[in-house]
Amino acid sequence: MYDVAVVGGGPAGATAAEDLARSGLTVALLDRAGRIKPCGGAIPPRLIADFDIPEHLIVARIRTARMVSPTGRRVDIPIDDGFVGMVDREDFDEFLRARAVDAGADFFTGTYERIIRDPELRVEYRDKDSGRTNSIAARLVIGADGARSQVARQEVPGGAEIPYVIAYHEIIEAPATAGAYAADRCDVVYDGRISPDFYGWVFPHGDKASVGMGSMVRGFDLKKATADLRATSGLSACRTIRREGAPIPLKPLDRWDNGQDVVLAGDAAGVVAPSSGEGIYYAMVGGRVAATAAAACLSTGRVRDLTLARRLFMKEHKTVFRVLASMQNAYYRSDERRERFVSLCHDVDVQRLTFEAYMNKELVRARPMAHIKIGLKNLAHLTRLVPAAYS
Repeated sequence: MYDVAVVGGGPAGATAAEDLARSGLTVALLDRAGRIKPCGGAIPPRLIADFDIPEHLIVARIRTARMVSPTGRRVDIPIDDGFVGMVDREDFDEFLRARAVDAGADFFTGTYERIIRDPELRVEYRDKDSGRTNSIAARLVIGADGARSQVARQEVPGGAEIPYVIAYHEIIEAPATAGAYAADRCDVVYDGRISPDFYGWVFPHGDKASVGMGSMVRGFDLKKATADLRATSGLSACRTIRREGAPIPLKPLDRWDNGQDVVLAGDAAGVVAPSSGEGIYYAMVGGRVAATAAAACLSTGRVRDLTLARRLFMKEHKTVFRVLASMQNAYYRSDERRERFVSLCHDVDVQRLTFEAYMNKELVRARPMAHIKIGLKNLAHLTRLVPAAYS
């Protein structure tokens, strides 16, 4: 009988398992074999510091973000006095799982099927090699099994209704010559031909690169859009290493627990930042607060302590999520709006505050006049008081 069974071994699940094991609880970590999450791989300095990420996992250091408009206008935003780290999820996730095992978690390989209570709680899973159904007995379960979480669907009210973007990317060999590609620059492409309602990206990963896009529009050809993005970026001739697709949730669930013995974390709880689609940092924070809630529940015997996970997360990140959701709703709906968004990114105040918020994971309040100026400029663009090419 384990104290906690964690379903899903990505950044959220592995972080939860490690935290719980280090606190002295017995932990089972269940994950499928060979799973690699499609992801741009960007991690901010706060993640590197908060979660003690070693140097060897950072495959590239990004010093500039380039925003590209539908008309091809480019706005380069320098990252002053710092960098954004890039990781390969294949290696990054495995490191986090191994660290959880080193902390004392027991690792199980298999595909989650269901939770049964007869009367003790057991997590049933299918072993890939034998095809047999096995089970893990535990007092509590953390569901960290992704955007289409089966734990959420089966156990948490509203867990089957989360909206999501389908993301698709291709991992390619980085070009031998630079050309339009830079090994220390992330390109974010706001163009309806690449994505009618989200964006495309070219993210360096050392000797590799991630090129992809996302969309909620059913029937939109993600592979053709990615091919078009590679062509316009001068990357068509680069060898393709692998192709991957997966859903990215767009909104945190209103409830993360079942009021009994299950709490959600990471994509299963919907904690991906709107507008940017950033998920690794928020997944790991989600894993940490889920572990905190589970430990509290086990200590006190109060099932209401499971609500701590969502309360702790939203207390720190709710405002940022609301601001980013407003940006996405305002600017991602048409190419005319996307053109204005890239124009707005040319503003120095926007650049500074955006990256301060990204690097520190909070809205910086030290310069209230800058916030006022940005609000006025934003209103001017949305009401078309200035031309889209204004800078």
